[in-house]
Amino acid sequence: MRSIPGSSTCFPKTVPDIVENPLVSNDRALNQSFLAGIDEAGRGALAGPVVVAAVILTYTHPLTKLNDSKKLSAKQRELLYEEILADALAYDIAVMDHELVDEINVLKASLQGMKQALDKLSPMPEKVLIDGPYVPNGMDALAVVKGDGKHACIAAASILAKVTRDRMMQSFAELYPHYGFDRNKGYGSAIHLKALSVHGPCPIHRKTYSPVSQLSIWPNL
Repeated sequence: MRSIPGSSTCFPKTVPDIVENPLVSNDRALNQSFLAGIDEAGRGALAGPVVVAAVILTYTHPLTKLNDSKKLSAKQRELLYEEILADALAYDIAVMDHELVDEINVLKASLQGMKQALDKLSPMPEKVLIDGPYVPNGMDALAVVKGDGKHACIAAASILAKVTRDRMMQSFAELYPHYGFDRNKGYGSAIHLKALSVHGPCPIHRKTYSPVSQLSIWPNL
């Protein structure tokens, strides 16, 4: 696992004369100076890491296109990634590798990543919103189901996590070209499943995930 920190010296203020993104409005309605959003990417993939991001936005940039990362094209996510970094007061990205996912399970790895990313933020947030139904033990945070479509801070975290992971999977595609990681990002597409049946797993596959865990695949190694 590894962590990618970052920070900015901007402070919250309203951007004038621009129709505000409803997700930003939802953040402002909470009336918190330092509001953190946390989200992850890659929990359902058959290969590669789970990536967790935490971010505190300043809202000094319009962020008009900010939305749930799953509703955006790859190009839109890449553009927003840079805009989010420019706007962020603080952010951190934690990478929980496939070996940890196999060792402790994907949910525990995700929750561990949330703690790790949050602990690296400076300043510490006044309030924390997490996408989904789960909050790590001991963390003072609010779970928001489908929060990446409701709050800008969570949507921003989802994009940081998704873009970071997608870039990693692009690199893995060069190392392990059979599986189409550049297109499926480690998820169980038809091409990916066919490659598993022919070539067996590669070193970044999650051995506890079906069909990777099926014994009939392993003799092909």
